[in-house]
Order: sequence, then C-alpha cells, then structure tokens
Amino acid sequence: MRMPAPIRLRELIRTIRTARTQAEEREMIQKECAAIRSSFREEDNTYRCRNVAKLLYMHMLGYPAHFGQLECLKLIASQKFTDKRIGYLGAMLLLDERQDVHLLMTNCIKNDLNHSTQYVQGLALCTLGCMGSSEMCRDLAGEVEKLLKTSNSYLRKKAALCAVHVIRKVPELMEMFLPATKNLLSEKNHGVLHTSVVLLTEMCERSPDMLSHFRKLVPQLVRILKNLIMSGYSPEHDVSGISDPFLQVRILRLLRILGKGDDDSSEAMNDILAQVATNTETSKNVGNAILYETVLTIMDIKSESGLRVLAINILGRFLLNNDKNIRYVALTSLLKTVQTDHNAVQRHRSTIVDCLKDLDVSIKRRAMELSFALVNGNNIRGMMKELLYFLDSCDPDFKADCASGIFLAAEKYAPSKRWHIDTIMRVLTTAGSYVRDDSVPNLIQLITNSVEMHAYTVQRLYKALLDDISQQPLVQVASWCIGEYGDLLVSGQCEEEEPIQVSEDEVLDVLEGLLVSNLSTPVTRGYSLTAIMKLSTRFSSLNRIKKVVSIYGSSIDVELQQRAVEYNALFKKYDHMRPALLERMPIMEKTATNGPSETVQTNGETDSTILDTKHLPSISQPASQANDLLDLLGGNDVVPIIQTTVPTKPASAGGELLDLLGDLSLTGGPTPTPASSVPMSQPPFLLDGLTSQPLFNDIAAVIPPMTAYNKNGLIIEFTFERSNPNPNIAVITIHATNSTEADMTEFVFQAAVPKTFQLQLLSPSSNVVPAFNQGSVTQVIRVLNPQKQQLRMRIKLTYTHKGSPVQDLAEVNNFPPQSWQ
Repeated sequence: MRMPAPIRLRELIRTIRTARTQAEEREMIQKECAAIRSSFREEDNTYRCRNVAKLLYMHMLGYPAHFGQLECLKLIASQKFTDKRIGYLGAMLLLDERQDVHLLMTNCIKNDLNHSTQYVQGLALCTLGCMGSSEMCRDLAGEVEKLLKTSNSYLRKKAALCAVHVIRKVPELMEMFLPATKNLLSEKNHGVLHTSVVLLTEMCERSPDMLSHFRKLVPQLVRILKNLIMSGYSPEHDVSGISDPFLQVRILRLLRILGKGDDDSSEAMNDILAQVATNTETSKNVGNAILYETVLTIMDIKSESGLRVLAINILGRFLLNNDKNIRYVALTSLLKTVQTDHNAVQRHRSTIVDCLKDLDVSIKRRAMELSFALVNGNNIRGMMKELLYFLDSCDPDFKADCASGIFLAAEKYAPSKRWHIDTIMRVLTTAGSYVRDDSVPNLIQLITNSVEMHAYTVQRLYKALLDDISQQPLVQVASWCIGEYGDLLVSGQCEEEEPIQVSEDEVLDVLEGLLVSNLSTPVTRGYSLTAIMKLSTRFSSLNRIKKVVSIYGSSIDVELQQRAVEYNALFKKYDHMRPALLERMPIMEKTATNGPSETVQTNGETDSTILDTKHLPSISQPASQANDLLDLLGGNDVVPIIQTTVPTKPASAGGELLDLLGDLSLTGGPTPTPASSVPMSQPPFLLDGLTSQPLFNDIAAVIPPMTAYNKNGLIIEFTFERSNPNPNIAVITIHATNSTEADMTEFVFQAAVPKTFQLQLLSPSSNVVPAFNQGSVTQVIRVLNPQKQQLRMRIKLTYTHKGSPVQDLAEVNNFPPQSWQ
C-alpha cells in the first residue's frame, strides 16, 4: 500500500509556528520525523528532496537530524539540479570532517567540479570550501586550481574561496595555486577581485616566502584602491554613497600585511592611504569602517610621521561619535598606539578623560586604561585629579584596577613625597577595601623611607582613623605608623600642617577600639596589637599596655593569642631585650632574592626592628630550631636570615623566638629562597637557653671537599655532610679565607639554586675575613634536593677590601656526585 504524499516544507513551517508550547512543538517534530524515517526506509525517491528539506529546517530549530546524512549523499548523486542543491546544502549542515560519511562524497564532488553546468560546479565548490577535510582537499585541489584559471567569473570567485579553505587545511598545497594568482587582480569583476584579495591575504599570512613574492603587487593594489575612490556612482557596488566598501577594506587589510616591516612597500602606499583618510565620508558607518581599517594600516606599516598623526586625529574624531561601538574601537586603537605616538595621543587627552564619564562600562574601562597610559611627569597632578574623581564615583568593579593604576603612576611620577603620600592616602580613604594586598606593605615602605614626612604622615593617618575605620588597608597602615611614630604624634612635631594635641591615652583608646571593633579583620587586629606593643617603648603608659597585651593571651584568634603570649614573654622574661626589639624600623629597600630573576619587597606587616648584628657572633641552634626556621621561611615571601645576638645558655629549643620575629621585615644579611614547611614541635622559649650543640649530625659517608672560588686572594671552600633525619638535605659548610695583607670587611656570601632545589642560608660566623689566612669565616647552607638532580649553584660575593667595595659572581657546577646523589 502506497503511503500518502508527505506535507510540503511550507505547510510544516506553518504548522510548527501554530504550536503554543515547547512540548506541543516537540510532539509535532517527533511525529514528522517518524514519517520522514518511514519514507527513507521505503527508498521513496519521489519525495526524498522534500523530506531532507524539512529535516534541515528541523535541524535549524535545534532538533537531531543526523539520520538524514546518507539521504543527502543520495541527493548529491542525483542528476536533477534541485536534488543536488538540497543534497549539498544538507551535507554542509549535517556533515563535517569528523564523520567518515563525508569521504563518500569525494567522488561525487569531483564529478560535479567537471560538470558542464556552472551552477552544479558552483555547488560542489561551495561544499568543498565549507566542510572539505584535508583528505578531500588533497584529492580535489587539482580541480579547484583548474577552475581558478577559467574565464568564467562566477566560477573563479567560488574557486578562490575554495582555494582559501584548501590552503588552511593543507598548507603545503599553497604553491599549486601560485601560477593561478598572476591574473586574478586584472579581473574587472568585483566579486573575483574580492575573493582574490582574500586568497592573497591567506597566502601571505601563512608563508613569509609568499609575502615577499606578492610585495610586487603593491602598485597594482594601490591602483585598484585609487580607482574605487575616484570612480563615480555605480549602483551595482554603491553602499551609502561609497563604492564597494567591502573590497576597499579587504585591500587595506592586504596592504597592511604587505607593508609591515618593508620600507619600499610602505612608501608606495603612503599617498593612497592619505587619500583614503581625507576623502572618505564619515557621516555613515560604512565610511567609518574604511577609515578604521586605514588607521590600522597606517599604524602597522612604516608610514610617515604626518600620516600617523592624521590617523590618530581620525581616532580622536571617532571619540566624539555618538555610536558607542565607534568610541570603543577608537579607545582600543589609541591604547595600542599610545606607546609609539605618545605626543599625538596626548592632544586628545581631554576627550579621553571625558569618556570616563560615559555610561557604558566597556568604554569607561578602556578610557581608564588609556588615561593611565597617558600619565607622565608633566600632567601627573591634573590626571590624578581626574582619576581620583573617577575612583570616587566609579562602579565597584573598577575600583581595584583604578586604585592599582593610581599607585603605580604615583610611584613613577610623583612630584614630591608629600604629594605621593597624600595621593595614596586619598585612595585608601575612598577605596581602601578594593586595593590589592601589596598596597599596604608598599605604602609602609614609602612612609618609612620618607624620614622627613613621618610626623606629618602619622598625624594625617591618625585623623583619618578617627573619621573612618571601615577601610581595612587604611587602618592597617595607620596602626603600623602609630606604633612606629606614636611619639612624634603625641609630641606635636608636625611642621607641614598645624599639629594636633593628642594624649597617650587617646592614642591607646583608638588602637584598643580597633581590637574590639566588628569591622576589624584578624590581620588588622594583629597590626593594632603590635602597634600597642611598640608604644611600650615610646609611651609611659606601660601598665596599661601590659594589661591589654595580657588580655589577648587567651584570645579565640590563634594568631592574636600567639602574638600576645610572645609579647607577654618579652615583658616578663626578656624585658632587657624589649627596647632593642621594638626600635624604629630602618629604611626599607626592595631587595633581590637569591633567585636569578625574582624580586621581593620588604614585608609591610613589620612589628619590630632588626637586632643589632654588627659585633656579636652567630649561634648554632639545635635541629628543632632549624625545622622552625624552615617553617618560618615557608610560603611565597622570602625572609632574609638574621644574625641574632643573645647570651649562651643551656640547651632547650627554639620555635618561639622565630614566631616572635615571624612578621619582622628582615633586611640585610644573605637572602635565602623559600624553603618547604616542616612540621613544628612545641619547645620551651628559645631564650631560656641556647647551646653550641651542632645543628646537623655527621654521617659516616665521607664527601670530598671542593674549592668553589679562588680569586683576588679570597678562597671559598665547600665541605659536605648529610642531614641525618632527611637524606635529601645536603649540608654545605663554606670556609672563606683571605691570603692578602688586608682584612676583607663587610663580607656577604649569597647563593642561588635552580627552582627544583630549595636553599636555606644560615648566619655567617663573622663579616670580616682576616688577612694572611689568620682565620676564616664559616657559614652553613642547607640544600633540599628531593629529585636527586645534579647540584648547580650561582654565588655572589660582596666585601670591602682596602677601602674599595668588591662584588663578584661565579657559577659552581662541579659538585662531587656524593653531595647530591
């Protein structure tokens, strides 16, 4: 029994559009798909074309239609043009090179490429150019190349686009199409010209040889572009009064590639680019598209300076356009060119700053980035005023980036230290919650180094603290400064502005208020407690400070509790050390780590000063102390080793002093890399007793010593041993001797190892290497080598000899195998 004729595509569309719900539409689609499947099973050739067309419509709606793939192949093999058209369309939509079915089409496409009808050939070219795999492209490239040489413009334009796809899939076939490209630009048909330029662009982008070969076509391309600009009205190619803007854009893009880095080609196209820039109508979007492409070409080639200024002026006009897309494009382009043509972009500074007030967030972000790029020493005050105003009113999403940009610009171009400090404090008061983590230590470093501004800064920060304690970075910096320079605040020594009258109790009230405030984070409370502790050496209210510190010895916050317990210990057991520990911080500098390319900033969360290390010997510590030291060094920030000076007492352990010094910013001395964290035991207080017990246990295996450095009378020898608890740790003891007639003073030894190792550099025995080999300086290095790789080390030696500073670098690569295997 013959099935009834299936409904037409038009009827199916009408039926589906009547569906009121998604479920109703799905039911209609499923019903129709079932009917189409039945028709396919019965090999119904009469209505196959109609069914595949309906299937493609369902595919466009998002429903599965893969079961029609083979039917598309059957339609392609048909002799009827209508069948082929739907078959090829189905193949382009339902097939891709990931499915093996597409390979069955290769023979059909080959036959159709040689068909007597140009429309059938066009269908085959379109399909191959859309979804042809690399295997198909290899098999059919010859036919495409043949059609590229034909005189039929309808086929040539399709063959050119198909050739682009072939080159993308199989780049080595590029040379096959080279002879066919010779006459492509002589074609009068704009469609062929357009596709030819696309083909040439693809070849130039993929092959430097092709780029050099096609540079000789620049005069011809310039001539075509000139004819397009000068030609009269042509209804066939006119778009909003401009002759074939699509072809113009494509030619400009190709000229950009050909002229990049080539003086002769750039010279040949300078005049035509100037003509395009001055003659193109800007009232319509079409003209703006051509001008934008012209600007990009001018900026990419080696163009004349006047032409570049003209291009930037075009972008400046774009900034005044009502269309947001054009303004965004202009800002993005100016951002790319600001480094090379800074002065030309500066002329449009006021327009760019006005864009900060735009309602569109994308434009505001680009304008902000460009504004920071325009900041220099001459306009820093005016630009910062605008950017600070923007920071006040901008959305929260912008505040972090804006604050960071202001910090960087102020650091680079600040006209004075007072202006620098005022600017950063303004940022902290308006957007403190959004600044990045490194802003606090950076500002602390700036304040520390500005010695003459200490009284002014601490007074400003104290007043800011009275107004608002919600901005945590501001509160942290203020707490640090009050702890460091509280005596200057109370004494009223500020010369830059009228000093305020404040008592010790008022200052302590503010800091205690921070400790109990719900707005304070745990880090802020740590800053406040440490500031109160520092004031014990600057204020006379010692009993009140002791009481506050003791209260927090039982705090629920472990970090705060630990600080308080250690500070209590300073008051009770080590009161003789407290004044030295809580001295003012010295000037802090950004110091290089022992890694070859890394830098480290001095830690902002500084609680105390460095102990005096000039004239006291270093102390060997027991093994548990080394573990605590490794724990101290774990993490991202590198903390240089400090040479501490304390009386020698009987042996007990060492974690607490290291914890006590845990947030010191330690500068000076050798700088180690971060070491891995080691589980820490809970020993008694370190200062209860120290011993000269060796840090590491010797092992039986003997590792031969080596000479690592021998120059200018200075000899550095390495001796080796293994750490008993961890065989992956090599312990290297350096012995520095001096054979000259004068002492080597201020001697510092530093070392760096590759990233696969971890290195810890302990304190040296002295910083003076005696003359005539009458003594030596020793220092212990621990190297963790978990992967048992060959040890390599770079060393840096710094010392003063006969009044002259000496600095030298050396590579040590000849370590004995026993030291690292």
